[in-house]
Amino acid sequence: MAEGTIKRLTDKGFGFIEAGGSKDLFFHSSSVQGASFDDLHEGQKVTFTEGRGPKGPCAENVKPA
Repeated sequence: MAEGTIKRLTDKGFGFIEAGGSKDLFFHSSSVQGASFDDLHEGQKVTFTEGRGPKGPCAENVKPA
């Protein structure tokens, strides 16, 4: 699993993870495992697997580290 930091969360149920690459990875609230989307906060460390969404790379199986 890869590690990253939550860079931004929205009130629409999605967010972005900074993982050290050139682009941030999108994730949807349905991808969060082991916690509620509402329990996450910006700057929090998370682990995830990189997947492929309709608009490019995304984070899946997002879990608080």
